[in-house]
Amino acid sequence: VQLQASGGGWVQSGGSLRLSCAGSSASPWTFETHAVGWFRQAPGKEREAVAAISCSGRNTYYADSAKGRFTISRDNTKNTMYLQTNSLNPEDTAVYYCKALRWDRSYVYWGQGTLVTVSS
Repeated sequence: VQLQASGGGWVQSGGSLRLSCAGSSASPWTFETHAVGWFRQAPGKEREAVAAISCSGRNTYYADSAKGRFTISRDNTKNTMYLQTNSLNPEDTAVYYCKALRWDRSYVYWGQGTLVTVSS
């Protein structure tokens, strides 16, 4: 299973980016049976959870730092999830990683990360 994160880049403070994470596998694998989420790791800091969404998309979680600014979504027909990030500030600068957790917690997959840089 591979998770391919994309959409990162450089943006000025107050700007927006839309991150994507596409799942694929050479063997049978069902994206919709996995809860997915975004984590981030800033230089010199520990990786932290940003947002998550349930298998069906009905339930979401946001870290306090993301509430009101970020929106997580998923399209199970495309095996892809998204993170719309708005009102970015320099504290959001980090490598953003996507993660997929099988519904029974038996498997965890991580993407390679995409760098978001916000300048003041």
